[in-house]
Amino acid sequence: MSQTRKAIGFGFIPEENQHHFLVKIPRSTVKDQNIKIYERFAWQDDDKQVINLMKDKLKADIPKEKWNMISKAVENEFRNRLKENNISIYRQAKWKTGDNPVDRLLGKELLLLVWAIEDCQTAVIDTAIKNWLGLDITERWWLYTMTNAATGGAYDRRGWRRAIKYALSENPVEEIQNNQVDWFGM
Repeated sequence: MSQTRKAIGFGFIPEENQHHFLVKIPRSTVKDQNIKIYERFAWQDDDKQVINLMKDKLKADIPKEKWNMISKAVENEFRNRLKENNISIYRQAKWKTGDNPVDRLLGKELLLLVWAIEDCQTAVIDTAIKNWLGLDITERWWLYTMTNAATGGAYDRRGWRRAIKYALSENPVEEIQNNQVDWFGM
């Protein structure tokens, strides 16, 4: 049986790897303030993380309304994954106001979903979540890598970013399964 590892936030273990993502959630009393997600390569041993605009990369900037629509599904998915990987924080892992460190691999998966919904209408966000959950973990990582290489900045909303939006928000998993064509008449 493998040993349980201690982590902070969503599976981030600074002693093992400094590379992580940081989800900054503003206080709910602040209106019209977006959730920001940064990719970071250093961790400060403080309660509040200071963003270094020269080193930390802003990867997403989305409205609270959209964040609120995906946050619970992402939280549940990540908690299950932390449990599977014997990361001790899984019971306490939940989104909170302030700084939320996320393991680098989970952060890639999160960004894939965030990029898919950043410019879509709220009516299709449930479809995007279902399709995101329907992807294999390695498919999420691959799609993130391809998208990030071409359009990984917070405001790069063309090319792969557009393709991710349409792929996850316009092809409902249930409809595809129920409307499959039997090409061979079997």
